[in-house]
Amino acid sequence: MDAAPILIRVARMLRETGLDVVMIGNAAAALQGAPVTTVDVDFLFQKTPANLRKLKKLARALDATILRPYYPVSDLYRVMAEDLALQVDFMATVHGMRSYNSVKSRAISVDVGGEVLLVASLPDIIASKRAADRPRDRAVLDALATTLEEKKTVTQRETPGPKTGK
Repeated sequence: MDAAPILIRVARMLRETGLDVVMIGNAAAALQGAPVTTVDVDFLFQKTPANLRKLKKLARALDATILRPYYPVSDLYRVMAEDLALQVDFMATVHGMRSYNSVKSRAISVDVGGEVLLVASLPDIIASKRAADRPRDRAVLDALATTLEEKKTVTQRETPGPKTGK
């Protein structure tokens, strides 16, 4: 299944509703080149009355339902639309991510079909997965660490060194 059309639609609705989020998890890592797969998309957001109204508006625009599964640590809001095979999780709290603003300050912008998503940095994703310490999180840590090291190596090669004169 090609998730790109759904992700583009979600990104467009996020922009149109003004819901301020940062993509986290395996989908965020995959957008940065990590060789990981996932069936869901996760976002970190600030749980404010204004953002909850925007989340409801987003769900209506996607013809989706907001569910509140019992995950006490994450303060999870799951947006689901079965006809679209859509499951998007919005979390106000995530293991290893202390504050929304700090995660956002290190996030990068990624173009997804002409829409821009704010995506958590690989170090933040790795810290979150280490903190969660679930088997599925531990299973991808090596791949994420390798991707991070590869990105650092490429950046170092692309960064010009000091100019030397003769």
